[in-house]
Amino acid sequence: MANHRADEKRFLDERGSSGPLAPNGLNPATIMEKPVRERIIDCYFWKDQCFGVNESDIVSRVVEHVHFIGGTYGDAQRPSPFLCLAFKLLQLGPSDDILEEYLGYGGEKFKYLRALACFYIRLTRQAKDVYRLLEGYLGDYRKLRRKGRMGTSLTYMDAFVDDLLVKDRVCGTTLWKMPKREVLEDLDVLEPRISPLGDIEDLLESEPEEVDGDDRRDDDSEREGRGSPGSEFGEVTPETDEMDVDREKSANVD
Repeated sequence: MANHRADEKRFLDERGSSGPLAPNGLNPATIMEKPVRERIIDCYFWKDQCFGVNESDIVSRVVEHVHFIGGTYGDAQRPSPFLCLAFKLLQLGPSDDILEEYLGYGGEKFKYLRALACFYIRLTRQAKDVYRLLEGYLGDYRKLRRKGRMGTSLTYMDAFVDDLLVKDRVCGTTLWKMPKREVLEDLDVLEPRISPLGDIEDLLESEPEEVDGDDRRDDDSEREGRGSPGSEFGEVTPETDEMDVDREKSANVD
């Protein structure tokens, strides 16, 4: 265990000064705040489940031990297994190919692996890659449990991904300031995103036409239902008009 703690100190010391940086230019050893890092390397889950773990082992650790997302939780501010494994990924520095494998695992069994990969990507990748890799999962509506200081709550994968894209702090971790998507579009770094619902302007233009059409049909139906004066079935026939005229003439003569 002493050697294990020495390895963690070496990561924080050596990577903190001269180690390779993350693709977004940040130092992986200092992405998480110092108090959080110290809680992680002192907690039992880190010592018991994260020693000697490689990128492949991350999958089994998530499936077996990660049942909620979050940073620190409870009165003791204990770091979650989710956060501990995110810190382990900061040490391992997995490639984009491995991260895409994490993201691609399907089914309820691996939904927290996808959430972990999304979180790590947001911490370490450039803005254009964050948008490119994460936006596809805004259509993932699977439920996720979230645990924090206030207890356990329910959220969804798409809401979690949206938080990663727009918020400054997620899972007890301050996220680096990322430019808005519109800025990257103006710089031609990203193509405009097309909503799964289609172009919003087309939807706004077509909606009034459909309403007007429905209104016209409703008005026609009402007119047909009411009918015209002098006819039981809503029609005025020529024969009926002639009979009415003859009766009026006879009345005048009398």
